Amino acid sequence: MIYIRKKTYKLIFFILLPLMFLFSLALIAQSKQKKDKEAILKMCGCFEINFKFIETFNYSENANYIGSDEYESYALELALPILNKKNKVSIQHLLIVGYENEKSIIKHWRQDWLYQNTLLYIYQGNNLWKSKNFNKKQVKGQWTQKVYQVDDSPRYEGTSSWVHVDGKSFWENETSAPLPRREYTKRDDYNIMKRWNRHEITNYGWIHKQNNSKVLKTELKSKIIAKEIGTSPYKKVKNKRCKQAIDWWNSNKSKWNSVRNEWEKIFDLKKDISIRKRVGGMFLYEHLMFTKNYETKETHGPLIKSFLK
Repeated sequence: MIYIRKKTYKLIFFILLPLMFLFSLALIAQSKQKKDKEAILKMCGCFEINFKFIETFNYSENANYIGSDEYESYALELALPILNKKNKVSIQHLLIVGYENEKSIIKHWRQDWLYQNTLLYIYQGNNLWKSKNFNKKQVKGQWTQKVYQVDDSPRYEGTSSWVHVDGKSFWENETSAPLPRREYTKRDDYNIMKRWNRHEITNYGWIHKQNNSKVLKTELKSKIIAKEIGTSPYKKVKNKRCKQAIDWWNSNKSKWNSVRNEWEKIFDLKKDISIRKRVGGMFLYEHLMFTKNYETKETHGPLIKSFLK
């Protein structure tokens, strides 16, 4: 028979057991983080997409209010993991458009996922993003999704936890964003899209669900003009269908990596960001995507700075 001395028992109970408990919690957190990241990476690949949006309710005080028409479009899109680290995944989206023999590639949006990130840029309207710091407890176990425009300028950000339950994996969050491209040239009766986003992994790929509010924000108050729902299923197809997009990225990634680095310098200042709509009569994406004047760091660096107020 083995006897344990009283002092040894106390040592086990008061020191070793708590340490073992903390170690177990750390292993659980690591396992959860790994599962989260696996879900994020499942949003990469070649996809057929169906974008569909429809207004559900309107609250406008204007008796002659005319809501947006039902919107639907289809696309083939490559979601490419351009960065894959322990605490960060960056996914670049590339649209493939045109007929079979006349296809072209359009650099689309980008989403970055950061684990337990404490600094976010929250959209305020009028092309202004305010920096907001969170403490570590507020974002424990959470992932920030940072969404960028086609020119890698900021769009919207939110932090939440990935949920894995009953065979489902999803992430959902509500945050403020600029008007979507399908409306920013058509609507001027609201200036903020309050976006409720849900990214859910499915057996065919993943689906992006939205339940949004169209908000008019003034100095005195904010009011909801209308609500809309959206659904965008991403159906995974064979990668060879996106080969042209892969080749395009390999030929152009040096430029866009440099553009992204210029923006990172601005984000790293941790200050509010206010962006001019046009410089020289053109949007930033027009300068970068539709001209050959800004192909190097020496040229697009000063261009991006010229858009900052």
